[in-house]
Amino acid sequence: MSGLYLHIPFCKQACSYCDFYFVTRQGKKQDFVAELIKEIHSKKDTRYTTEIVKTVYFGGGTPSLLSPKQIEQILEAIEQVFELHPEEVTLEMNPDDVNKEYLADLRSAGITRASMGVQTFNQQLLNFMNRAHSKEEALHCLEVLSSSGIHSYTVDLIYGNPDQTLEMLEKDVDVLLGFNPPHVSAYSLTIEPKTRLGRQLELGSLIAPEDDLVALHFDLVEKRLREVGILQYEVSNFAKPGFEARHNSAYWSHENYLGLGPGAHSFWWNDIGQSAERWINEPDLNSYLSGGWENRAEVDQLSKHDLAEERLMLGLRTVQGLDLSNLEKQYDFKLNPKQEIYLHQKVKEGKAVFTESRLYLTKEGLKIADAITLDLLS
Repeated sequence: MSGLYLHIPFCKQACSYCDFYFVTRQGKKQDFVAELIKEIHSKKDTRYTTEIVKTVYFGGGTPSLLSPKQIEQILEAIEQVFELHPEEVTLEMNPDDVNKEYLADLRSAGITRASMGVQTFNQQLLNFMNRAHSKEEALHCLEVLSSSGIHSYTVDLIYGNPDQTLEMLEKDVDVLLGFNPPHVSAYSLTIEPKTRLGRQLELGSLIAPEDDLVALHFDLVEKRLREVGILQYEVSNFAKPGFEARHNSAYWSHENYLGLGPGAHSFWWNDIGQSAERWINEPDLNSYLSGGWENRAEVDQLSKHDLAEERLMLGLRTVQGLDLSNLEKQYDFKLNPKQEIYLHQKVKEGKAVFTESRLYLTKEGLKIADAITLDLLS
């Protein structure tokens, strides 16, 4: 089985932390939809249509800037080309685009899951992030979403912001839990080099919070969500049982997925499962509108060893961890004696559980999953 990712590149304005591909001019949305449908039809009778598609994800950008009719047209094209047995059809949306009628029309168009980019209910922090919505719009969107009939949805929160106190974060979590969300994605603010925040950091006009404070932020979020049955299943993702994100889980387990739209990422195993390819569509809307969806900006050929190391990294970010026998069977990868010694040390530190058949990180280990993976592979 495989998944489809559709990159919708339009945004009202640039968030200060975002380094995804987007454009703020919106006059070409219908032209884009028409070209995206052409790209979808170009995949007919290719290797990408030999697998059942179980998840579709509209990301961006801001997919909620498209109309429900445009979303419906895209999904109809997908059904014409791919064998679609959808377990989950997700659309990312911003609070300022959402009302009761819009959600009802999305549901009729085929959307089964929403990803709501709230980030915070604090107006000062929303201004710092340069978000297009207000605190009031965030509250209103969750009110209508929770009664919309779209029962599976996630709400994004960002913690670890400069000048964000534990009290401010706790208030955000309190407000969010008042809506009883089935899934929460909580991300520590990452300051990327080419963003507005990256430039401010480089100039010295912004000071990032200390790691110890960010760790306290995470502890607060994890504890409060766990107390109401919203459990961590990946470093940044928390869900009530049965509401885990299926599309994202496919990324972590190396299932095939095809990205469509400018700047979209794809991953596909070769026919005999000995290597894989990852590529990015050229991130240029003007080029895309003139047929440039055939252009790949970056292409990585991944050997089985590359894939094994990546699978180790992705698996250790999940609560479930890794089945070591599957790692050996699928990737011909086995931990060496030095790596085993390192892992036994992490077990003694209370950061990992390591048996003959399984490896996973504890709650404390997940906080530094990337650092543990780096040490393990080096």
